[in-house]
Amino acid sequence: MTNLYNENFPHMSPVWTRIFPIQAERAEGCIIYAGDGRQYLDFTCGIGVTNTGHCHPKVVAAIREQAGMFIHAQANIVVHKPMMELIAELRTIVHPSIDGFFFSNSGAEALEGAVKLARAATGKPNVIVFSGSFHGRTAGTMALTTSKTIYRSGYGPLPAGVFVAPYPYAYKLGMNEEKTTEFCLAALEELLLSQTSPAETAAILIEPALGEGGYVVPPAAFLKGLREIADKNGILLIFDEVQSGFGRTGKWFAQEHFSVAPDIMTVAKGIASGMPLSGVFSRLDLMKKWQTGSHGGTYGGNAVACAAGVATVRAMREEDMPGNAARRGVQLMTGLRKLQEQYPVIGDVRGLGLMVGVEFTVDRRPADKSITKAVIHACEERGLLLLSCGTYDNVVRWIPPLIVSKKQVNEALGIFAEALKETIK
Repeated sequence: MTNLYNENFPHMSPVWTRIFPIQAERAEGCIIYAGDGRQYLDFTCGIGVTNTGHCHPKVVAAIREQAGMFIHAQANIVVHKPMMELIAELRTIVHPSIDGFFFSNSGAEALEGAVKLARAATGKPNVIVFSGSFHGRTAGTMALTTSKTIYRSGYGPLPAGVFVAPYPYAYKLGMNEEKTTEFCLAALEELLLSQTSPAETAAILIEPALGEGGYVVPPAAFLKGLREIADKNGILLIFDEVQSGFGRTGKWFAQEHFSVAPDIMTVAKGIASGMPLSGVFSRLDLMKKWQTGSHGGTYGGNAVACAAGVATVRAMREEDMPGNAARRGVQLMTGLRKLQEQYPVIGDVRGLGLMVGVEFTVDRRPADKSITKAVIHACEERGLLLLSCGTYDNVVRWIPPLIVSKKQVNEALGIFAEALKETIK
């Protein structure tokens, strides 16, 4: 295996970043086992993908069974049982108004599809997104992504018709939630008067819990105000639940924390425990305005991926993984806030369920990313894998599998404390 790695790794495209020098051999639950014999507590989840843990036995069994029946059946040609079963399972967990389903392979594909659907359904061209957003790296989704210039710089001109409003990031703005809500809703109203009129705006697209942009939880009043503005102006509301969906926040979807339903939602990552699958979910009356044949994809709704999706939803329900995410999230946030009392460089601890961010700041300004990187690598040396996020890379994000135990959360907190002690002078 070592020779295979040494001979072939140099031929991987360097466009992929490589955060850790780890060659994974296998994984189970919350643990990755490396080729050199080391074990790592994985609080990255493949960037929020393996919500049921690595190689959940029920998901593995479903994949094996379906692979032995047939692997691929293109949805334009034949309809297969796993997709029908997945739709049935999804209808039990999404908002009752969501009754139309389209499947793709990746989050970016789902976002492209959602924007196409919004434009087709409204006959309007423009889309409003928010600062700090991450919606993908395809040509269309680069235009929607504002979290970092690295994701779009050098690829212009990007598709037009995208306008940016401020995300309600209370800590960064230095305001309480009420003032943040007032400021950001007023800025959105001004944007509709100054840059893109309601008559030409198809949709407002937002992450109900900001992901790559810093793991920011918006005020509930903001999302409710957003819904009101959209309704008042005949604009569709799209929620990007790619990272925040499937139990990650302690509920099936982040939108449930705010009692606000979108017209369209996108999902991916945790939907199939690591198999490539994503979706555009919407009201069927909107879906019927999407011209037949104007959108599609060869692999969308792949049979094996759908079978994994069915097993994922069932396992999450049977084992109450969203509930465990809520409980372990409280434990994690409590432990991190105790560390915040010891280390002033921890400016903010925030999150929902097991989607938690720790922001490093100095005098309320973003700390240099070298601090974040040093802490993350000190954790890796001790057997804990974490990731960073945020425009300044000054936020450590915590996204463990939803099956994580109380003992494992305490172990991770202990490692993080040791890393802070070593790196924060």
